[in-house]
Amino acid sequence: MARAVIDGKTYAARPGERLSELLIRVGRAIPMPCGGRGDCGKCRVNVNGQTVLACEYEINEDIGVILPQRETVVSHVPAAVPGAAEGPYALALDIGTTTLALSLVSLKNHGTVRAATRTNPQRAFGADVMNRIGYCMEHGVKALQLAVLGAVREMLAELDAPEADTLYVAGNTTMLHLFFGVDPSGMGVSPYTPVFLDMKKASGESLGLPHIQTVVSLPGAAAFVGADLTAGLNAVGLPPAGRHRLLIDLGTNAEIVLFSNAGALCTAAAAGPCFEGANISCGMSASAGAVCAYGPWGYRTVNDAPAKGICGTGLVDIIAFLLETGEIDETGFMERGAFEAAPGVTLTQKDVRQYQLAKSAVCSAVETLVQKRGVTYDDIDAVYIAGGFSQKINVANAVKTGLLPAALKEKCIPAGNTSLLGTVKYACETNDLSVFLENTAYADPAADPVFSVRFIENMTFGADGT
Repeated sequence: MARAVIDGKTYAARPGERLSELLIRVGRAIPMPCGGRGDCGKCRVNVNGQTVLACEYEINEDIGVILPQRETVVSHVPAAVPGAAEGPYALALDIGTTTLALSLVSLKNHGTVRAATRTNPQRAFGADVMNRIGYCMEHGVKALQLAVLGAVREMLAELDAPEADTLYVAGNTTMLHLFFGVDPSGMGVSPYTPVFLDMKKASGESLGLPHIQTVVSLPGAAAFVGADLTAGLNAVGLPPAGRHRLLIDLGTNAEIVLFSNAGALCTAAAAGPCFEGANISCGMSASAGAVCAYGPWGYRTVNDAPAKGICGTGLVDIIAFLLETGEIDETGFMERGAFEAAPGVTLTQKDVRQYQLAKSAVCSAVETLVQKRGVTYDDIDAVYIAGGFSQKINVANAVKTGLLPAALKEKCIPAGNTSLLGTVKYACETNDLSVFLENTAYADPAADPVFSVRFIENMTFGADGT
C-alpha cells in the first residue's frame, strides 16, 4: 500500500486510488469545479515536485503532496445589532453553493449578534449543483453531507454560540437535500423532482450539531428555485399594490423572481458557475488576490493582495472595458485572442464566450418573466441584486455587457446576502412565508420558446454595448 505525505502528515492510499479520492476520504478535499472530470484544470497540486491534476493522478507509489493555499471567500453578512447581545438566541444559516454564512441571532434584540462565513467544502465535488447531484448519483450523498456539517460545526465554534433552541436554514433545494442527507438524484434528470420543498425539521443531535435543539429549513418553490429565494423575498418584502419587483440572485446558480402582492413568477437561469470563476481560465472566487474591479485606471483586487485571478465583478468590468475600447466586437470576437488584465492574469476568447452564455441566460430569463407576466419595465419599481458579489457589482457595466436589461439600470439596488438576511428575519418573527409561495409559479426556460428566442438574440453585445 502506497503512502501519501500531505503537508507533512502521512496517509495510506488504496492501490490505484486517485489523489482527489484520497483527499476527499481523509478530509483534505480541494475545489474541483468540474466535478473531477479533468475539464477545468483547477485541482492542481504538487506531487513529488511536479504539478498534476488531483482528479487524474493515480497513486501507485509513495508520494509527497503539497496542496494549494485555501481560498477564503469574502462574504458580506448582516451587521451586528447595537446594544447588548441578550438571549434567548437562535441561529440562521445560509447554505450557498460557494459560501456558507451563519448568524447568531438575538431574539430579544431582533438581529445578528455576530456572524461567521466559510467556503462551502462541497466545492470539492463540483462548482455547481448538477455536478454535485452527479456525484451523489454515483457515490451517494453521505460525503457531501459530512463536508457541509463539518464546516457548520467549525462556524458554531468560531461564534462560540450559546445553546440555541432552533437553527433556521435556507439554501437552494439541492443544498438543503445535501444538508439533511437526502438523495437529490431526482433533480438530476427530467422532470427534476425534489424529495421535499416544504419546511423540513430534524434534531440538532441527529445532525451532529451541538447545543442546538431543532433544525428547521425554510420552504422552497421549485427544484431550482429554493428556500434561498423564499428568504430573499422575506428580506426585501412585497411592493405596493399594483407594482412589481425583481429579485435576481447572481450566485453560482442564477435564480430570478418577478413578484407583486398578487403572486410571483420565478425561474432559474442556466448561467453555470461563470460568476464564481469556475469555467473562466483565470477565474476564482472573491478571495484575496481576485481582480474585483477594472477600468481605464487599472485594476483592484480583493484585500489589495497581489493579483491571482478574476472574480465575478472583475469579469463584468474587464469585458465592459474591452467593449468600450473596441477590443471585443459586438459578436464577442476578440482579435488578439487574449487580454492581460493584471500580471499573469489573462482573459481569453473562450472566457468571453462563457460570459456571453451566462449573461444571455440571465438577461433572457428576466425578459421572459416580464413578458409572461404581462407587465412592462415601467411597472417594476425596484430590482434587488442579491448574491455573492451584489455589493460590489458595477451596474452600469452589467448593463453595458448585457447582463441586465438597460431599462432597469436606474432601478437596481445591491441587496447583499438576502438569503441570510431573510432567514435572520424569519428567526426573529416566524412570520407567515406562505404569502411568498401560495401564488408562485415556475417558468422552465428550457421549455419556453420565448426564452429560446431571447437567448439567441442576447448572445451578442449590441453596438452600444447592450
